[in-house]
Amino acid sequence: MQNAKPIITPLAAHFKLLATLSPKINNEHDFMSRVPYSSDVGSLMYALVCSQPDLSYAVSVVSRYMANPGKEHWKVVQWIFSYLHGSADVCLQFGRNRDRVIRYVDSNFTGDHDKSRSLIGYVFTIGGCSISWKATLHTMVALSTTEAEYTAITEAFKEAIWLKVLFGELSKHLQITTVFCDSQSVIFLTKDQMFHERTKHINVRYYFVREIIARGDIIVSKISTHDNPANMMTKTLPSAKFEHFLDLPNTSLVIPARALTLTELGPSTPMDRKDRTRRTEKS
Repeated sequence: MQNAKPIITPLAAHFKLLATLSPKINNEHDFMSRVPYSSDVGSLMYALVCSQPDLSYAVSVVSRYMANPGKEHWKVVQWIFSYLHGSADVCLQFGRNRDRVIRYVDSNFTGDHDKSRSLIGYVFTIGGCSISWKATLHTMVALSTTEAEYTAITEAFKEAIWLKVLFGELSKHLQITTVFCDSQSVIFLTKDQMFHERTKHINVRYYFVREIIARGDIIVSKISTHDNPANMMTKTLPSAKFEHFLDLPNTSLVIPARALTLTELGPSTPMDRKDRTRRTEKS
């Protein structure tokens, strides 16, 4: 990893991972038996859980093939480590305004090329800093983009309930007021039974979202896809878009890990990645 060339994104668009890329001949089986695939993916999971929300989508992809990985799967793991090498100077940092949690939710309809399941992702921020994030496959196949987005909101609401309980045990008041979603049809659905013929098949258990909203605990608001950082949790993005989501004002997921003083621990500032990009291009 020390000799790896730094890379700007954790997963490139030219990687198309499928279960059919698993080993089919003895030579490849022998090669993969000597590769520490599971161990390395486990290390990536540790980094993801502790401090690297930007790894969410990439790690969720490679972890699907731990039972029988192939050479193409292994190339992606090596790519992610190269990205880590290039992003070793970033960290999480809280800003001053820590009394409100903001959530961003997104989904990728049929984003799984193996079983056509949808990918769901969310990120919670407080003081401009990520405190909880997730990227995972839905357990069943969604029949529409609306259902996929609604499932993502449901998962985020469940996490919000857990966070409120956790902060309550810490004697801290946690205000979770807004969840941002880029699907207008889902926002309508959370407020009323819109598009009934196309949504009546959605399991009743998801409608607890509407009950929470009816109590006034949480508001679901529209956000542009271009400004929704949860996009990076559900799909491969070009380097420019990936860095854009990392650098969104007041929602920066990671910032440079330079020497920080107490006076600098104010509102989070977007990460200046242009210098790192230039360094990467020169290397």
